[in-house]
Amino acid sequence: MAISPEFRDFILEQLEPLGPVSARAMFGGAGLYLDGILFALIARDVLYLRTDEVNRGDFERVGSGPFTPSAAKPYTLPYHEAPAEALDDADDLCRWARGAWEAAKRARTKAERNKARNKAT
Repeated sequence: MAISPEFRDFILEQLEPLGPVSARAMFGGAGLYLDGILFALIARDVLYLRTDEVNRGDFERVGSGPFTPSAAKPYTLPYHEAPAEALDDADDLCRWARGAWEAAKRARTKAERNKARNKAT
């Protein structure tokens, strides 16, 4: 899942209007964070954005496939490939990324509620 520093830097530059997005190494790729929330992945020089039941349909309508980390063990994670045409338009990419960040926040809130519920029982 290696990535090129040039692609990582290009994506970070395109996402600057969102705020302080940072990239952290992750399994040969990178995770992208905004306000401490993981909302995107870069693997094999492809950008994947977090999806959930709210925004997944938008990605599917434009033909963006899900992130499959390994061909040897095919399974998907809740991320879909960013639309190719959005990569060259910072405003468009930020719109998609903002939706991914919102999905990541919803997932985090849901996980925190489940954890609290499990502690109470």
